[in-house]
Amino acid sequence: MNNNQRSFFFNVDWLTVLIYLALCTIGWFNIHAAVYDETNTNILDLSTEYGKQFIYIASALVIGIVILLLESRFLTALAPAFYVVTVLLLLLVLVIGRNVGGNQAWIDLGGGFRLQPSEFAKFSTCLLLARYLSSTNVKITEFKSFLIAGGIILLPMLLIKMQPDDGSTLVFCSLIFVLYREGLSVYFLIFIGLVATLFVLSLLYSVWFVIAGLVALAVLLLLLFRRNRQFSVAMLIGLVACIGFVFVVKPLYYNGLKKHQRARIDEVLGLNNDKRGVGYNQNQSKIAIGSGRVWGKGYLQGTQTKYSFVPAQSTDFIFCTVGEEWGFAGSVTVLGLYLFLLLRIIVIAERQRSPFSRIYGYGVASIIFCHVTINIAMAIGYMPVIGIPLPFISYGGSSLWSFTTLLFILLKLDSNRMGINYA
Repeated sequence: MNNNQRSFFFNVDWLTVLIYLALCTIGWFNIHAAVYDETNTNILDLSTEYGKQFIYIASALVIGIVILLLESRFLTALAPAFYVVTVLLLLLVLVIGRNVGGNQAWIDLGGGFRLQPSEFAKFSTCLLLARYLSSTNVKITEFKSFLIAGGIILLPMLLIKMQPDDGSTLVFCSLIFVLYREGLSVYFLIFIGLVATLFVLSLLYSVWFVIAGLVALAVLLLLLFRRNRQFSVAMLIGLVACIGFVFVVKPLYYNGLKKHQRARIDEVLGLNNDKRGVGYNQNQSKIAIGSGRVWGKGYLQGTQTKYSFVPAQSTDFIFCTVGEEWGFAGSVTVLGLYLFLLLRIIVIAERQRSPFSRIYGYGVASIIFCHVTINIAMAIGYMPVIGIPLPFISYGGSSLWSFTTLLFILLKLDSNRMGINYA
């Protein structure tokens, strides 16, 4: 019996599946804690968020099993079709979508259930990006290939931005790490890091102070590499470009962002201190996490949770429930599970025999890493509130189904890696 004929049960990376199940279970119990009502203690009550989440988890497992039973050729061949469908759904939601919290991002399915197309755009974009980059004669170092790959990422980003959903839009930027793994120059990542750093510094300090720092750094580098003429010329050109960028940061900031977006960034950077206004959510979240101390207050014993001090506690701020009721130990456990999951995904990606599977694997790792980092940083006050779920833990069917699909497609590709040359 060859590898193509063997049951997927013998080839699936079950360690990754166990981590997935652990995170889903943790999510379910913490959603129960976040919206717990002492008058209704039934954890399977389908009229509650935790009851619905049980349905979402059960259906997600069905989705995962169906994906594992599919042919890998199906996933590869239909990558463009998946992408087109999600783009059409993103267009449809702009027309008939339901507005929730200022974002027209959901399609109402009835019965209290909603579908968020932007969540599904993540795995379809990863599939098409992998399909394109693994094609013959495609090299990310060539401008045409970089442009097409960027377009694959940019199209859903623009449609999601129109909703407007800034959090989901930002997540797609993480796919730059996929391009880096496939040969994009490290200087491109350094450039992005430099732009972000200059942006923050220009908001925190005066223009002339930042320029003085840039000039001092440039002089130091020129002295160190004075014998390298090409480096010196590039350094001077870069210095002029950086100074120009510093001058336009504040005009772009005040004219390009909405007032509430600026307020959230100002709060994180310490330019504003409004604990009862724009900073209320994060302040209450930090209080909840800090009050848990080492071992937490115990399951269903969180006072910040019980008295609903933190808005959106079952979704965007679910991590503060973990911190309050399970303490530092519980928080580290959750972070450890995510770290272990990301390491497993990278190991899986690197052991693939085909470029398609490897590229897709790095797409999965990038998306999950971005979600976890932003969500937790938001909960502890190190990033502005932008509203993205914590993978497998936050309440929501679209999020859970999307991440399940994202992960189980990789597990399917991996389970068949020894006997295929097409994926």
